[in-house]
Amino acid sequence: MNPTDTIIVDRLTKVFNARQKKVVALEDIDLSVKEGEFLCIVGPSGCGKTTLLRILAGLEKQTWGKVIMRSKNPEKPLTSMVFQGESVFPWMTVQENVAYSLRIRGLASKERREIASHYLTLMGLDGFADAFPHQLSGGMKQRINVARAFVSDPEILLMDEPFGALDEQNRLILQQELLKIWEGSGKTSLFITHSIDEALILADRIMVMTAHPGKVKAIVPVDIPRPRDILSLRSSPNFAALFKEIWQLLQEEVLKAKSTELKT
Repeated sequence: MNPTDTIIVDRLTKVFNARQKKVVALEDIDLSVKEGEFLCIVGPSGCGKTTLLRILAGLEKQTWGKVIMRSKNPEKPLTSMVFQGESVFPWMTVQENVAYSLRIRGLASKERREIASHYLTLMGLDGFADAFPHQLSGGMKQRINVARAFVSDPEILLMDEPFGALDEQNRLILQQELLKIWEGSGKTSLFITHSIDEALILADRIMVMTAHPGKVKAIVPVDIPRPRDILSLRSSPNFAALFKEIWQLLQEEVLKAKSTELKT
Protein backbone atom coordinates (compact mmCIF):
# COMPACT_ATOMS: atom_id res chain seq x y z
CA MET A 1 0.00 0.00 0.00
CA ASN A 2 1.65 3.24 -1.18
CA PRO A 3 1.40 6.21 1.23
CA THR A 4 0.83 8.54 -1.76
CA ASP A 5 -2.30 6.65 -2.85
CA THR A 6 -5.55 8.53 -2.23
CA ILE A 7 -7.82 5.73 -3.53
CA ILE A 8 -7.20 2.01 -2.99
CA VAL A 9 -9.59 -0.61 -4.35
CA ASP A 10 -8.88 -4.24 -3.43
CA ARG A 11 -10.73 -7.17 -5.07
CA LEU A 12 -13.91 -5.12 -5.33
CA THR A 13 -16.93 -7.08 -6.57
CA LYS A 14 -20.51 -5.91 -7.06
CA VAL A 15 -23.40 -8.34 -7.57
CA PHE A 16 -26.96 -7.17 -8.32
CA ASN A 17 -30.08 -9.28 -7.76
CA ALA A 18 -32.27 -8.93 -10.85
CA ARG A 19 -35.39 -11.01 -11.58
CA GLN A 20 -34.36 -13.80 -9.20
CA LYS A 21 -30.98 -13.90 -10.90
CA LYS A 22 -27.61 -12.68 -9.70
CA VAL A 23 -25.78 -10.33 -12.09
CA VAL A 24 -22.07 -9.71 -11.51
CA ALA A 25 -21.44 -6.10 -12.50
CA LEU A 26 -17.84 -5.80 -11.26
CA GLU A 27 -15.42 -8.61 -10.47
CA ASP A 28 -12.12 -8.46 -8.53
CA ILE A 29 -11.28 -4.83 -9.32
CA ASP A 30 -7.82 -3.85 -8.05
CA LEU A 31 -6.90 -0.19 -8.43
CA SER A 32 -4.82 2.49 -6.76
CA VAL A 33 -4.90 6.20 -7.60
CA LYS A 34 -2.19 8.59 -6.42
CA GLU A 35 -2.92 11.95 -4.87
CA GLY A 36 -3.40 14.53 -7.62
CA GLU A 37 -3.63 11.93 -10.40
CA PHE A 38 -6.14 12.16 -13.26
CA LEU A 39 -7.37 8.65 -14.15
CA CYS A 40 -9.72 8.04 -17.07
CA ILE A 41 -11.79 4.86 -17.31
CA VAL A 42 -12.86 3.43 -20.67
CA GLY A 43 -14.76 0.26 -21.46
CA PRO A 44 -17.72 -1.07 -23.43
CA SER A 45 -21.26 -0.16 -22.42
CA GLY A 46 -22.51 -2.21 -19.48
CA CYS A 47 -19.06 -3.04 -18.09
CA GLY A 48 -19.75 -1.40 -14.71
CA LYS A 49 -17.87 1.90 -15.08
CA THR A 50 -20.66 3.97 -13.54
CA THR A 51 -21.25 1.39 -10.81
CA LEU A 52 -17.58 1.66 -9.80
CA LEU A 53 -17.79 5.45 -9.63
CA ARG A 54 -21.01 5.29 -7.59
CA ILE A 55 -19.34 2.94 -5.10
CA LEU A 56 -16.43 5.38 -4.75
CA ALA A 57 -18.94 8.22 -4.25
CA GLY A 58 -20.74 6.26 -1.52
CA LEU A 59 -23.93 5.99 -3.58
CA GLU A 60 -23.65 2.18 -3.91
CA LYS A 61 -22.16 -0.47 -1.63
CA GLN A 62 -19.82 -3.16 -2.93
CA THR A 63 -20.83 -6.79 -2.36
CA TRP A 64 -17.32 -7.57 -1.16
CA GLY A 65 -13.81 -6.21 -1.39
CA LYS A 66 -12.21 -3.11 0.11
CA VAL A 67 -12.43 0.57 -0.79
CA ILE A 68 -10.09 2.97 1.00
CA MET A 69 -10.46 6.72 0.37
CA ARG A 70 -7.78 8.68 2.20
CA SER A 71 -8.61 12.15 3.45
CA LYS A 72 -5.94 14.73 4.22
CA ASN A 73 -8.39 17.40 5.34
CA PRO A 74 -11.52 16.19 7.17
CA GLU A 75 -13.00 19.69 6.91
CA LYS A 76 -13.32 19.29 3.14
CA PRO A 77 -15.87 17.08 1.36
CA LEU A 78 -14.20 13.80 0.42
CA THR A 79 -15.81 13.51 -3.03
CA SER A 80 -17.90 15.47 -5.48
CA MET A 81 -19.56 13.86 -8.50
CA VAL A 82 -20.49 15.24 -11.92
CA PHE A 83 -23.20 13.09 -13.51
CA GLN A 84 -23.89 12.33 -17.17
CA GLY A 85 -27.11 14.32 -17.40
CA GLU A 86 -27.95 17.87 -16.45
CA SER A 87 -28.36 18.17 -12.69
CA VAL A 88 -28.95 21.88 -12.24
CA PHE A 89 -31.75 23.33 -10.13
CA PRO A 90 -34.09 25.10 -12.60
CA TRP A 91 -35.43 27.58 -10.01
CA MET A 92 -31.93 28.85 -9.11
CA THR A 93 -29.75 31.28 -11.02
CA VAL A 94 -26.40 30.15 -12.42
CA GLN A 95 -24.55 31.68 -9.47
CA GLU A 96 -26.94 30.11 -6.95
CA ASN A 97 -26.50 26.71 -8.59
CA VAL A 98 -22.71 26.94 -8.49
CA ALA A 99 -22.69 28.15 -4.88
CA TYR A 100 -25.25 25.62 -3.63
CA SER A 101 -22.80 23.43 -1.68
CA LEU A 102 -21.32 26.52 -0.04
CA ARG A 103 -24.76 27.55 1.17
CA ILE A 104 -25.33 24.07 2.61
CA ARG A 105 -22.02 24.38 4.47
CA GLY A 106 -23.19 27.68 5.98
CA LEU A 107 -20.78 30.11 4.31
CA ALA A 108 -21.81 33.78 4.38
CA SER A 109 -23.50 35.20 1.29
CA LYS A 110 -20.57 37.46 0.37
CA GLU A 111 -18.04 34.63 0.62
CA ARG A 112 -20.28 32.34 -1.46
CA ARG A 113 -20.50 34.96 -4.20
CA GLU A 114 -16.74 35.53 -4.24
CA ILE A 115 -15.88 31.82 -4.50
CA ALA A 116 -18.61 31.11 -7.07
CA SER A 117 -17.59 34.13 -9.18
CA HIS A 118 -14.02 32.79 -9.43
CA TYR A 119 -15.20 29.50 -10.95
CA LEU A 120 -17.85 31.20 -13.11
CA THR A 121 -15.02 33.19 -14.68
CA LEU A 122 -12.86 30.10 -15.19
CA MET A 123 -15.76 28.30 -16.91
CA GLY A 124 -16.71 31.30 -19.07
CA LEU A 125 -20.01 31.84 -17.25
CA ASP A 126 -19.29 35.17 -15.57
CA GLY A 127 -21.67 37.00 -17.93
CA PHE A 128 -24.54 34.63 -17.03
CA ALA A 129 -24.43 34.69 -13.21
CA ASP A 130 -28.02 35.94 -12.92
CA ALA A 131 -29.46 33.81 -15.74
CA PHE A 132 -31.65 30.75 -15.14
CA PRO A 133 -30.88 27.29 -16.59
CA HIS A 134 -33.76 27.40 -19.10
CA GLN A 135 -31.99 30.36 -20.75
CA LEU A 136 -28.80 28.37 -21.36
CA SER A 137 -27.57 25.75 -23.82
CA GLY A 138 -26.77 22.18 -22.79
CA GLY A 139 -23.05 22.94 -22.89
CA MET A 140 -23.44 25.89 -20.54
CA LYS A 141 -25.48 23.79 -18.11
CA GLN A 142 -22.67 21.25 -17.96
CA ARG A 143 -20.26 24.09 -17.23
CA ILE A 144 -22.42 24.84 -14.19
CA ASN A 145 -22.13 21.21 -13.06
CA VAL A 146 -18.33 21.21 -13.41
CA ALA A 147 -17.97 24.59 -11.69
CA ARG A 148 -20.22 23.43 -8.83
CA ALA A 149 -18.07 20.32 -8.32
CA PHE A 150 -14.88 22.41 -8.01
CA VAL A 151 -16.56 25.04 -5.82
CA SER A 152 -17.30 22.43 -3.16
CA ASP A 153 -13.49 21.88 -3.02
CA PRO A 154 -13.56 18.07 -2.65
CA GLU A 155 -10.42 16.03 -2.20
CA ILE A 156 -11.54 13.64 -4.97
CA LEU A 157 -13.46 14.60 -8.12
CA LEU A 158 -15.60 11.90 -9.79
CA MET A 159 -16.97 12.54 -13.30
CA ASP A 160 -19.29 10.21 -15.20
CA GLU A 161 -19.19 11.12 -18.90
CA PRO A 162 -19.95 14.78 -18.16
CA PHE A 163 -19.45 15.82 -21.80
CA GLY A 164 -21.01 12.75 -23.45
CA ALA A 165 -24.19 14.47 -24.64
CA LEU A 166 -22.46 17.55 -26.07
CA ASP A 167 -21.53 18.32 -29.67
CA GLU A 168 -17.87 18.12 -30.69
CA GLN A 169 -17.25 21.87 -30.50
CA ASN A 170 -18.58 22.18 -26.95
CA ARG A 171 -16.71 19.04 -25.89
CA LEU A 172 -13.40 20.52 -27.06
CA ILE A 173 -14.04 23.81 -25.27
CA LEU A 174 -15.02 22.11 -22.02
CA GLN A 175 -12.12 19.65 -22.17
CA GLN A 176 -9.69 22.57 -22.42
CA GLU A 177 -11.44 24.47 -19.63
CA LEU A 178 -11.49 21.39 -17.40
CA LEU A 179 -7.76 20.87 -18.00
CA LYS A 180 -7.07 24.48 -17.04
CA ILE A 181 -9.06 24.29 -13.79
CA TRP A 182 -7.75 20.82 -12.87
CA GLU A 183 -4.12 21.79 -13.47
CA GLY A 184 -4.63 24.73 -11.12
CA SER A 185 -6.25 22.62 -8.41
CA GLY A 186 -4.28 19.36 -8.58
CA LYS A 187 -7.30 17.34 -7.45
CA THR A 188 -7.35 13.55 -7.58
CA SER A 189 -9.82 12.87 -10.40
CA LEU A 190 -11.58 9.87 -11.95
CA PHE A 191 -13.30 10.46 -15.28
CA ILE A 192 -15.44 7.99 -17.25
CA THR A 193 -15.58 8.41 -21.00
CA HIS A 194 -16.36 6.43 -24.16
CA SER A 195 -13.96 8.63 -26.13
CA ILE A 196 -10.33 7.50 -26.42
CA ASP A 197 -9.41 10.99 -27.66
CA GLU A 198 -10.93 12.57 -24.55
CA ALA A 199 -9.15 10.12 -22.26
CA LEU A 200 -5.78 10.87 -23.88
CA ILE A 201 -6.34 14.61 -23.65
CA LEU A 202 -7.16 14.50 -19.93
CA ALA A 203 -5.53 11.51 -18.26
CA ASP A 204 -2.27 10.64 -16.54
CA ARG A 205 -3.32 6.97 -16.88
CA ILE A 206 -6.17 5.19 -18.64
CA MET A 207 -7.86 2.12 -17.16
CA VAL A 208 -9.36 -0.19 -19.80
CA MET A 209 -12.18 -2.41 -18.54
CA THR A 210 -13.39 -5.71 -19.95
CA ALA A 211 -16.87 -6.48 -21.20
CA HIS A 212 -19.39 -7.58 -18.56
CA PRO A 213 -18.55 -8.56 -15.88
CA GLY A 214 -16.27 -5.56 -15.55
CA LYS A 215 -12.64 -6.30 -14.70
CA VAL A 216 -9.43 -4.33 -15.15
CA LYS A 217 -7.94 -5.38 -18.48
CA ALA A 218 -5.03 -2.91 -18.53
CA ILE A 219 -3.86 0.41 -17.12
CA VAL A 220 -1.93 2.47 -19.67
CA PRO A 221 0.28 5.45 -18.69
CA VAL A 222 -0.28 8.55 -20.84
CA ASP A 223 3.26 9.82 -21.35
CA ILE A 224 2.30 13.25 -22.67
CA PRO A 225 3.74 16.35 -20.93
CA ARG A 226 1.53 18.93 -19.22
CA PRO A 227 0.22 21.55 -19.68
CA ARG A 228 -1.57 20.19 -22.73
CA ASP A 229 -2.99 22.01 -25.73
CA ILE A 230 -5.71 20.00 -27.44
CA LEU A 231 -4.94 21.08 -31.02
CA SER A 232 -1.19 20.40 -30.90
CA LEU A 233 -1.76 17.24 -28.86
CA ARG A 234 -3.89 15.54 -31.51
CA SER A 235 -1.24 16.01 -34.19
CA SER A 236 1.58 14.41 -32.18
CA PRO A 237 2.89 10.91 -33.11
CA ASN A 238 2.77 9.89 -29.43
CA PHE A 239 -0.95 10.65 -29.32
CA ALA A 240 -1.59 8.46 -32.39
CA ALA A 241 0.47 5.57 -30.96
CA LEU A 242 -1.37 5.70 -27.63
CA PHE A 243 -4.74 5.88 -29.40
CA LYS A 244 -3.87 2.72 -31.34
CA GLU A 245 -2.73 0.92 -28.17
CA ILE A 246 -5.92 1.78 -26.26
CA TRP A 247 -8.17 0.88 -29.19
CA GLN A 248 -6.48 -2.51 -29.65
CA LEU A 249 -7.15 -3.26 -25.97
CA LEU A 250 -10.71 -1.98 -26.14
CA GLN A 251 -11.83 -3.34 -29.52
CA GLU A 252 -11.98 -6.97 -28.40
CA GLU A 253 -14.08 -6.04 -25.37
CA VAL A 254 -16.50 -3.93 -27.43
CA LEU A 255 -17.00 -6.85 -29.82
CA LYS A 256 -17.57 -9.22 -26.88
CA ALA A 257 -20.19 -6.87 -25.44
CA LYS A 258 -22.00 -6.61 -28.77
CA SER A 259 -21.93 -10.41 -29.17
CA THR A 260 -23.57 -10.80 -25.76
CA GLU A 261 -26.26 -8.25 -26.69
CA LEU A 262 -27.11 -10.23 -29.84
CA LYS A 263 -27.41 -13.51 -27.89
CA THR A 264 -29.78 -11.95 -25.37
